[in-house]
Amino acid sequence: MKQNFTVRQGALDGVEAFLSVAQHRSFRRAATALGVTPSAISQAVRALEARLGAALFIRTTRSVGLTEAGERFLARARPAFEELIAASGAARELGQRPAGLLRLTVPRSVVPILLEPLVASFCQAFPEIEVELAASEELVDLAAEGFDAGIRLGQFIAPDMVAVRLTKPLPLVIVGSPAYLARRGRPERPDDLREHACLRLRRSNGAFASWSLDDKGHPIEIVVSGPFIANDFPTMLGAAIEGVGLAQVPAPLATGAVTAGKLVHVLEQFSPMTPGVFLYYPGHRQIMPKLRAFIDHVKGRSGAAS
Repeated sequence: MKQNFTVRQGALDGVEAFLSVAQHRSFRRAATALGVTPSAISQAVRALEARLGAALFIRTTRSVGLTEAGERFLARARPAFEELIAASGAARELGQRPAGLLRLTVPRSVVPILLEPLVASFCQAFPEIEVELAASEELVDLAAEGFDAGIRLGQFIAPDMVAVRLTKPLPLVIVGSPAYLARRGRPERPDDLREHACLRLRRSNGAFASWSLDDKGHPIEIVVSGPFIANDFPTMLGAAIEGVGLAQVPAPLATGAVTAGKLVHVLEQFSPMTPGVFLYYPGHRQIMPKLRAFIDHVKGRSGAAS
């Protein structure tokens, strides 16, 4: 049967004083061990006894002994207090040096083009830090989901986050396979996209992303249509390589396929710039050494911003 248990404010007050007196069987020696006055120890124990509603010690002019209630309290309180001290030490250790589990939420497209080389060198430089990458297109709540930081394109980061640049601004490019272009022709103007099979990206909120273009400094938003929908860039790029249609993706993601001749750029003169990729974390949260180490490592890598 589940019990409702609430720790009242101040419930742990006096426990350390009680344990010290129980160990030394003396209020004076307990005070010396804790670096306080005997009267302070006596007051702390009396307050604890008052909250518990039971006497914990039998006091005489020559000795201090435990009552039955004191024996029972000692049996349960000592291991619990030792575990609390150990937990405090473990938390303090993580706050003083780079160690522990670093959890990052990232979009799938970022992992191969940016994070794989960074994470490899980071793990070698900081062997006491474990790195967990959760690849997802969802814009998750970092605190609620237990993540230390996230990585996203800059336009998708909430304004109350601290953002650290990982790349320069990136162009969004439109690509298609040679087979598709041979079959459907090459678009020459943005309006031509309405006659093409355009692969669509569904955002985490369920809405379709329109295609963004730039006409000599004038932004253009086009609602495209096509036979294929994905919720991440790598899947959409794979469909473009197979000739399903045109795809608009961040330029670095398409570089390998373009170099290999699997994809061809179209409408290059209309490619808009995105803010680039950023690491972000809550601004109100104290930065743990493990996250600070990762931020400094990223900033120190010459390839991170290229």
